[in-house]
Amino acid sequence: MNIPEFSKNYIRELTDLLDCLDIEQFEKLIEKLLNAYLEDRHIFVMGNGGSAATASHFACDINKGCCLDLEKKFRMISLNDSLPTIMALANDLSYEAVFVEQLKNFFVPGDIVMGISGSGNSPNVLHAIEYAGSHQGYTIGLTGYSGGRLAGLVDLAIVIPSRDMQKIEDMHMILVHMTMQAVYGHLHETSGALRC
Repeated sequence: MNIPEFSKNYIRELTDLLDCLDIEQFEKLIEKLLNAYLEDRHIFVMGNGGSAATASHFACDINKGCCLDLEKKFRMISLNDSLPTIMALANDLSYEAVFVEQLKNFFVPGDIVMGISGSGNSPNVLHAIEYAGSHQGYTIGLTGYSGGRLAGLVDLAIVIPSRDMQKIEDMHMILVHMTMQAVYGHLHETSGALRC
């Protein structure tokens, strides 16, 4: 493999994906998260594999990064963070139930449920989204490829039009950091780089 050529191609392809990011959908995402903050709603997020890591990172950035110095806090919960709970549900029910069963404990109408799935076809994510949608929740999907089933189920979809899972996950992580800075900027009425 020619590493310099590979590196240039990877960066060029990622730049192309950044250029076609749907900013209107991103604006809607920020609006929904800020509304959830103002209305004391829960925001649930989940994913598998790399998307699980993104979901955990997202919850950390929103809960700590956006409001550490504020009296009012976000209520964001990553459903893939409790390994004992996930293993118990997978063992006693099925892996497809590991997120939806947790929602049944905490979800109330008006909450936001966000699924992250590169393919858009992760059954455990889809089951949780379906539950939220049928119980007066607002649903958001971050996905890739052509959106999979997830894009068609959610109220708000941000689809990364790529068949490269790593670049889809790169873009999802960029969206997490963009969201964190946009929300922080709104809550603090600042712009520019953050110091946190």
